[in-house]
Amino acid sequence: MMLPPKSSLLVASLLAALPVNADGIYTKKSPVLQVTGKTYNSLIANSNYTSIVEFYAPWCGHCQNLKPAYEKAAQNLNGLAKVAAINCDDDDNKPFCGQMGVQGFPTLKIVTPSKKPGKPRVEDYQGARSAKAIVDAVVDRIPNHVKRATDKDLDKWLGQNEERPKAILFTEKGTTSAMIRALAIDFLGSIDVAQVRYKEVASAEKFGVSEFPTLVVIPGGGGEHQVYEGDMKKQPMVEFLSQFATPNPDATGEAVSTNSKPKSKSKSKSSKPASKPTSVPDDTKADLKDEPEAKPAQVPVSVPPLPTLATPESLESSCLSPKSGTCVLALLPEQGETLPAAATDVLSSLAEIAHKYAQRGTHLFPVYAVPEINSGAQTLRNALGLEDKHKVEVIAVNARRGWWRRYGADDYSAVAIERWVDAIRLGEGEKAKLPEGLVGEAEKAKEADHDEL
Repeated sequence: MMLPPKSSLLVASLLAALPVNADGIYTKKSPVLQVTGKTYNSLIANSNYTSIVEFYAPWCGHCQNLKPAYEKAAQNLNGLAKVAAINCDDDDNKPFCGQMGVQGFPTLKIVTPSKKPGKPRVEDYQGARSAKAIVDAVVDRIPNHVKRATDKDLDKWLGQNEERPKAILFTEKGTTSAMIRALAIDFLGSIDVAQVRYKEVASAEKFGVSEFPTLVVIPGGGGEHQVYEGDMKKQPMVEFLSQFATPNPDATGEAVSTNSKPKSKSKSKSSKPASKPTSVPDDTKADLKDEPEAKPAQVPVSVPPLPTLATPESLESSCLSPKSGTCVLALLPEQGETLPAAATDVLSSLAEIAHKYAQRGTHLFPVYAVPEINSGAQTLRNALGLEDKHKVEVIAVNARRGWWRRYGADDYSAVAIERWVDAIRLGEGEKAKLPEGLVGEAEKAKEADHDEL
């Protein structure tokens, strides 16, 4: 909601008169996601998840009174939606709070994703200031990307996007629970999710399902279906589905607090469980069990450089063997004493992206730098028609599936390249067929190098 110019000026004046830089009311360990005017778009507006955002001032008594219920709502909605807060008493946030039409504290707004990315629906929350009322309102607005399939249309649905894994929940419920809707958001674009009622006998028999609920996954590209045998809780179900596709980065809840210090790394997979939810809607009681505590965002101090594939053998074994999955390659140009600026920008951006995923603990396909001295790189360029050896090229290749894709933009910023990387992760965009005979050609180039020696 945007205010008229005069109203915006009045609100801005009132906000400017507030006490300066008071500490927020939510601690670093709070389950409430703390955002700022600068991080609102990346954490809230561009998210696939429904959010509720509290605009508050630390000195506000009503805000202090809301805190226990709001934190309880955040615990109950963990893994389902985002519960966030922004401190309008902070000088940097005051203009943004004015733009959002904040005229009193606390103001709660529910932000729901729309069909236009980055243009969510924003509405004022007018309900009771209790945890249950807040949870009810947010759960009602969680997007539903789950297909309600029947005996008549299940086969048609299975035949769509055959390269993408399919997950089917066979259930006695007639409604789509918040948990399965959240799972569909976690894997939006990478796993298609459907729900089938027990009354659809032919569909159940097709997959040998006799107990409800049962989760079945059909791997991408065909293959035998697999039945999930664990507890019907969100976290273990996410772990099971992650065997077939990588969940969206937003699904991990890594960026929980923008002002938290990074936690020390640990090789252990266990983590401290979050508090157990107490009062939740009927359709989420069975879904909201103990969830692992989300990790805070980590700001990299130094970004490790990309690994380099300097020989034809390393290029083939890593990315051009018949069993190689998706790789992102920066094919570097000829250079004198220093790399061209564009190549330096590409290496920096790709290293930043790879490091960010590593810090999150989220899987990303390998990213490599391939110098011009690697004769296998020139073989690859020639085969793909990338003959300008003085230009840096960023490509994705998947030798196992036989496709490749080129980054064709002139914007080498991390943000722009990450959008391209995300599209590949989600299976979006057109891919070109790898030329025949390319897979394994690096070995021949290696042998040519040895002949020259």
